[in-house]
Amino acid sequence: MSFFPDSKTFIALGPVSIKWYAVLIMSGAVLCCIFSWRELKKNGYSIDMIEDLFTGCLLLGIIGARLWFCAFYNLSFYLANPLEILKVYEGGLAIQGGLLAGAGYASFYCYKHKINFLRGADCILPNVLLAQAIGRWGNFVNQEAFGGVVSKSFYRYFPAFIRDRMWIDGAYREPTFLYESAGDLIGWFLIWGIYRRNSSRKRGDLAFAYLLWYGLVRFFVEGRRTDSLMFGPLRMAQVVSLVFMAIGLLGILGIFRKKEKKKPVILFDLDGTLLDTEPAILESYRRLFAKYRTEAEFDRKKQLEVLGPALREMFPKFFPDQDVDKLIEEYRQINHEIHPEFVKPMKHVKELIEELKKEGYKLGIVSTKKQDTVRYGLSLFGMEEAFDVILGEGDVEKGKPAPDGIFQACRCLNEGHDNCIYVGDSVTDIEAAKNAGVYSIGYLFNPERREKLIQAKPNRIIEDLAEIKEIIKEDHPWTSNMM
Repeated sequence: MSFFPDSKTFIALGPVSIKWYAVLIMSGAVLCCIFSWRELKKNGYSIDMIEDLFTGCLLLGIIGARLWFCAFYNLSFYLANPLEILKVYEGGLAIQGGLLAGAGYASFYCYKHKINFLRGADCILPNVLLAQAIGRWGNFVNQEAFGGVVSKSFYRYFPAFIRDRMWIDGAYREPTFLYESAGDLIGWFLIWGIYRRNSSRKRGDLAFAYLLWYGLVRFFVEGRRTDSLMFGPLRMAQVVSLVFMAIGLLGILGIFRKKEKKKPVILFDLDGTLLDTEPAILESYRRLFAKYRTEAEFDRKKQLEVLGPALREMFPKFFPDQDVDKLIEEYRQINHEIHPEFVKPMKHVKELIEELKKEGYKLGIVSTKKQDTVRYGLSLFGMEEAFDVILGEGDVEKGKPAPDGIFQACRCLNEGHDNCIYVGDSVTDIEAAKNAGVYSIGYLFNPERREKLIQAKPNRIIEDLAEIKEIIKEDHPWTSNMM
């Protein structure tokens, strides 16, 4: 094993070698994945989905980049020598072909899994600039992507290693690889570092900004190259760059955005949101405290603490000497018995649900209660049939604040989570919505919980469920970052 046996090789293991070109291309891809991965997770996409998407895009991207290069570099040669197509390590990847192939796969994947393509593209495409900036140094190592002949004095302000590597075919060449690398890096900083934080941007604007910036940089850099891929008299990269710029500009101007407004999926918590179950919850706890501890211990601080979290989270804390499963069963039996006396619907909830159903909204419930208890409470007030999906404890692997219930509800409704509202009254509800990347509405029913609800930072806080009718008239994507 030997490191750096020649200027193009990173490591040699007998007859097998790993080229610097491959190391730099993959390093750029990995950095792109890291930044994009974080943003996709923040938008509620699962790890499995992210891995599948990146694996497919990377493989198809490499294949597309290679075939694009072969098609426009010397098609007849590669048709006569098809095994030469496999020699990617020698160089010869056209990034634009990779982008088109990767985008094609991503489009198919997003359609299949009901993901909003532009939302996903906003998370990924700006970081492709970072990958391209690093990948261009692979061209430097392979002495590709260079410009016309220049004098040695041209490099008087450049590091010697760049000047020496640009000695190609008996002359110094203009470092067009460096121009594009620098342009891509600047673009990544402007789009990802600055423009991404612009609260007035719309969904898809980051992706369109990428196309516009990259198209502009590549068009001018390509005009100075002497090793361009040609299509007749045209530089193919410049043709594609013009298309990218046009799509990017028109996209930012909003030409490609659909005019019709898609109705969001609206999901609700149950306790303290649709039904005023607080008296029933507190009475159930009070009876357990009276039996296993003392009723006096169930003070107001503990009463506020138990509103929201799951029983399995609270019981080990308050009843450490009791069997949690048996205690939960006892609680549920008490709670079920006192429902008719202690539970009532929230103000304006029946009118709200009837109007939403009439207007064609898909409605669902994601609760920490057992589904049969949820349905029983709703049935007391004739509201059960209004909901298209009802999920409770045991219907998903992880309860709130994990996002599993919200995702599962969206799947049951044959919808993605890129256009979804979750309404709840507790910090746990807001955390679940944020973890899912969906729009959150905090319903402030109990004034004593105001401070904690504000600290959870939902997208909106309301004090009357009727306010939802006005909120849904707003024109923006229904996601946690509203992009």
